[in-house]
Amino acid sequence: MSIPGFLRALLRRRDWVYTLSLLVPFVVYNLTLKAYDIAARPDDIQLTKALNLMRSDIFFSLGYALLWIGLFAATRRGPLRWVVVVLFHAATMLVLLVTTSAHQYFQENGTALDYGTIAEWIPKFEEIVPILTRDIPLSAWVLLAAALFYATLGPLVVARTVEWWRGWPGRPPAGSAGTPSFFLGFLGLWLLAFGFGALSLLIGSGSADASKSFARDRFVNVVVTGVEEATIAKEISDASDQAAGPGSSDAGDPAVGHPAINASLAETLQTEKRNVVLIHLESTRAQSVTPYNEDLKTMPFLDELAKESLLAERAYTVVPRSSKASVTVNCGIEPPLYPGPEFEPDGIPAQCLPELLKEQGYRTAFFASTDNTMDNFGDVAEGFGYEEIYSSETMNREGFQVTNTFGFEEDIMLEPSKEWLKQLGDKPFMAEYFTGTGHYGYECVPNRYGYENFSENEELDRYHNCLRMLDFFLQNLFDQYKELGLYDDTIFVIFGDHGEGFGEHDRFLHGDTIYEEGLRVPLIIHDPKRFQNGERVKGLSSQIDILPTVLDMLGYEVENGEYPGYSLLYEPPEDRTLMFSCISNRKCLASTNGNEKYIYHYDDLPDELFNLSNDPLEERSLASELSDEEKEKRRKDLLIWRSKVNAEYDGE
Repeated sequence: MSIPGFLRALLRRRDWVYTLSLLVPFVVYNLTLKAYDIAARPDDIQLTKALNLMRSDIFFSLGYALLWIGLFAATRRGPLRWVVVVLFHAATMLVLLVTTSAHQYFQENGTALDYGTIAEWIPKFEEIVPILTRDIPLSAWVLLAAALFYATLGPLVVARTVEWWRGWPGRPPAGSAGTPSFFLGFLGLWLLAFGFGALSLLIGSGSADASKSFARDRFVNVVVTGVEEATIAKEISDASDQAAGPGSSDAGDPAVGHPAINASLAETLQTEKRNVVLIHLESTRAQSVTPYNEDLKTMPFLDELAKESLLAERAYTVVPRSSKASVTVNCGIEPPLYPGPEFEPDGIPAQCLPELLKEQGYRTAFFASTDNTMDNFGDVAEGFGYEEIYSSETMNREGFQVTNTFGFEEDIMLEPSKEWLKQLGDKPFMAEYFTGTGHYGYECVPNRYGYENFSENEELDRYHNCLRMLDFFLQNLFDQYKELGLYDDTIFVIFGDHGEGFGEHDRFLHGDTIYEEGLRVPLIIHDPKRFQNGERVKGLSSQIDILPTVLDMLGYEVENGEYPGYSLLYEPPEDRTLMFSCISNRKCLASTNGNEKYIYHYDDLPDELFNLSNDPLEERSLASELSDEEKEKRRKDLLIWRSKVNAEYDGE
């Protein structure tokens, strides 16, 4: 049988038009988006490398097309044909939705969308509504709407149009169904489809100098990471059951409780019930603020303040996410390295600073210039022990500028802060001010404090102007405390929750930016009664050090528990090792000891090693100098740390 004859035997003319009118645009759409993402990479990708990066997408697209042609060939008429038609459209729309979302996610973050990210955010859809409505460009919504609309009605319209144009009869003969060549035809198509599908999985780590997750087809990557998550979860469950033993009622219970779960404070002869203020600088990286980069005049007020403060020169966040950083700062422990449970009641396995001080007669309040959709901060702050919570929904918004996806300029907090402070009388207090202007969106240009040109990169320039606007808020807040007579008796802790990436390592924003621009943050402690000449902590510091430092300055001792951090009134140990994790589950881990930084990307990218003393921008990996045994040891240390931290939260 000739090829034209075989094709006519396989499908009717109308079916060929119907299937190809969707499959051909689908393949073109899928490959075009991938080519666009490859072209958007900052490194120079040659044609051969580009084709290598598109290999998985090509194989998946071919396999997907052959699968549906085979299904159409196997179901010519009757109810089963209608089932295939409905599934054809539904499956294609699902793949288009995932592909388009992954494309936009890569454009915003510089990393591939995986199952873990989707699984985390779907239950909290209301939290990402502001991002979807404000930060996603209209062009992306138009593209997705057009693709889904065509996937719904396009094939029917095209098939009817071609039938009318060519004058085909409404119900042409069914063809050669039942013949050996027919059955061999659609079975052969299915075998080819599954063969191409299997080939779409065979992508080597670091393909074409890119991550394996990027080199995979976007839909394939979501499916593969979902299978990996399910497999690992089952292995953990099985291991827990085996460890518990047969008949045990403790299977699945946490193996470890946190040493600070029952902690309390005891007064000493040095105890002084002074006020404590935490100032949370959202998305603020050390290299973008003046005290850490004297050539960048983004925050001159903070720079002057730092000269009369204790400044940690090398301070880090554990996980680059706001809610995680809030756990480390307020509770003095490492946060869970998986989504939640800081959002849940009793989700923190330790006594946090607001609760500890409340037991000592302190009043506590949490102020936020953002609304509660920003990482559910109302619930998180309540879990820490804050008695009163003021988000932007409770404040007078008139005349205040929207500066980010979730909220307003920080001056919106000044009036509520003033009213709360005035009614306290002589009672000691702890307050936190959560700022949002540094958050992605960077919608602070122009603003009431003017504009300065810091960078030729438009987005980075807007970000730096947002930090400049934050600096004015700091000055206004300190002026408020001075006017109310509270300044001299207050300890101020100013910290960045995490950094921000602007493509330095092909990463944007902060979630999976495991490099210095994502992890290294400002940490400045200002006390009007000490540090007048400015003091510096030169060793490795962590946000978990804030709680013990504050308690040391107040003169309290911890009873019935122990916190892992160090008081920064003294230099941390020289041999200290800090460990870090990305937001995305099993995406990347890192450790720093002295000036050496090691990064483990699981199986997505090769391991990296940097000497920060002569390569602070992490441009030259020295991982090739490590033996396989040394790499394995470092990976194991990170994985053991991850398991230990999560076990304290009854996590995975």
